[in-house]
Amino acid sequence: MKALLTVSAAALLLAGCARTGEIDATGGITAVRSACPVVGLAAGTGDVTLFDPPASQDASAIDLVATMTNVRGSCNDSGDEIVTTISFNVEARRTGTEGARDVQLPYYVAVVRGGSQVTAKRVSTVTLHFDAGQARAEVSGAGTTSISRAAATLPQEVRDRLTRKRKAGDEDAAVDPLAQPEVRRAVLSATFEALVGFQLTDAQLRYNVTR
Repeated sequence: MKALLTVSAAALLLAGCARTGEIDATGGITAVRSACPVVGLAAGTGDVTLFDPPASQDASAIDLVATMTNVRGSCNDSGDEIVTTISFNVEARRTGTEGARDVQLPYYVAVVRGGSQVTAKRVSTVTLHFDAGQARAEVSGAGTTSISRAAATLPQEVRDRLTRKRKAGDEDAAVDPLAQPEVRRAVLSATFEALVGFQLTDAQLRYNVTR
């Protein structure tokens, strides 16, 4: 799971720090950094395929395919705990349509810190209902994450280094503060993601990665 949840540092910095920007009067671009986590679908776990028989992975043995769509997040960062609610839809298609059928699919919501460190994970289940003769079904799902505001807040010393105005001719005028390892580590440490995906078996994960 750790490998699947890894996001490039550059992408994290952009997603976590730059939501809106404007040209500053003294030059450069100002960025607004939100304490809310970036909400998204974890790579490789956004769909699941069931086979019949389960041991087969032939196209002719596909029993059901389900996909997560419309992943959305709503964040409340007014208190000491930053609470994010994630909602999504699951759309599924089955091969055999005889008889009514209920299918339970496990999914997870995880909090990832710094692009690779999973700090919390909760597994839940959605249930798809197919009426007799029906090939498609859809259901909604949701999950909630909580992150300490203190953990998602940059230390004042780092904030000062990032926002300090620099003038042309200064020794470090052309040096990006994020190029400094300690600043980069601090920004990554305070950057969180709230990710959702299907809770896959090893075989299902290999199928998604290698197909």
